[in-house]
Amino acid sequence: MTDAQDTAADHPLRTPGGGPPDDVVTAPIPLLEPREGIPPVVADEAGLAAVVEAFAAGRGPVAVDAERASGYRYGQRAYLVQLRREGAGSALVDPVGCPDLSALGAAIGDAEWVLHAATQDLPCLREIGMSPARLFDTELAGRLAGFARVGLGAMVENVLGYALEKGHSAVDWSTRPLPEPWLRYAALDVELLVDLRDALEEELERQGKLEWARQEFAAIVAAPPAPPRKDPWRRTSGMHKVRRRRQMAVVRELWTARDKVAQRRDVSPGKVLGDGAIIEAALNMPANANALAALPGFGPRMGRRQLEQWQAAIDRARAVPESELPQPGQPLTGPPPPRAWADKDPVAAARLAAARTAVSELAERLTMPQENLITPDTVRRLCWEPPKNPTPEAVAEALAAHGARPWQVEQVTPVLVTALSSAA
Repeated sequence: MTDAQDTAADHPLRTPGGGPPDDVVTAPIPLLEPREGIPPVVADEAGLAAVVEAFAAGRGPVAVDAERASGYRYGQRAYLVQLRREGAGSALVDPVGCPDLSALGAAIGDAEWVLHAATQDLPCLREIGMSPARLFDTELAGRLAGFARVGLGAMVENVLGYALEKGHSAVDWSTRPLPEPWLRYAALDVELLVDLRDALEEELERQGKLEWARQEFAAIVAAPPAPPRKDPWRRTSGMHKVRRRRQMAVVRELWTARDKVAQRRDVSPGKVLGDGAIIEAALNMPANANALAALPGFGPRMGRRQLEQWQAAIDRARAVPESELPQPGQPLTGPPPPRAWADKDPVAAARLAAARTAVSELAERLTMPQENLITPDTVRRLCWEPPKNPTPEAVAEALAAHGARPWQVEQVTPVLVTALSSAA
């Protein structure tokens, strides 16, 4: 074991603001190698069975991470899963060779899983059969504890005093075989995750926020999968430039055609056709493939067959009946945009302004981001349709109905009651 691989307990917990305690001045220690070396990549059933046995026999929490190929492949599937547990060491599992990891998920399912930004990795882990019964999210813990920077590298450095090399976070993890430097990076991502968890638990306990964190973690575990996004083409970058309904139809047709090609080829949609090209085509409505080729994003590198494919989508949009053209904006399922409140309901606008100020001041006192104290959507819904009599009981009931956790209800109810009453 090198000097860079001693235990995290040897390094003092640093302050949530990001620096060391006043009496400690230390440079971060580069973490260069996993303490047992880079584990072999498990890509067959025999190797997976050995990992399952080892992790079932391990002790304590399990550090879990997953690597995707965002920007390279279609969808958000996992291309590498990293785990570490006391008594089992670290493991790197290839979900391409082992697409069903339900046995591994079952082997560690009762243990606490430690993830960083759990909501990013849980969907792809669930796709391959891994779902935690309970978890500890080190990124969310850092937010609640008031750390200014909550990326994994920043947290490991600020809390434990180690420097992680983060140069391979955006590489194409679908590459096979995976290069050794990438595997080293992947193994190091779970090397100190449990140590980080332990230090953050201690800090949350010191601040009186540990129960708050536990409620947040339980909510992540219990949350249902996100429903399919309605009209995903509306999220095309640059959509704000498109004003006419016929142009919106062009965006919709090109986005749908691109998505089908990307899914068939298993590549990122942006590599098939850029969002900027889609918007240019919608704004210019070219009459033929030659005119399309003159637009940015459809240049000389694009073959004739591809140009005709995109032009066919534009022609389909041009032929859509007027009654079937998309409507501007998305259907509202809640309050209108806050910018419209002053015109629609000035009293509600006053309530919202008072509530936002109150939540901001409380979040500052509690040293945490406002959105972690209470979601902006919850505040908007409460202010748009408040209880007729905003008593503490009525406001607490409304907050709970909108999904606020008990700790959030307890903290924000008093300030929101005051804000609603003063605005009225």
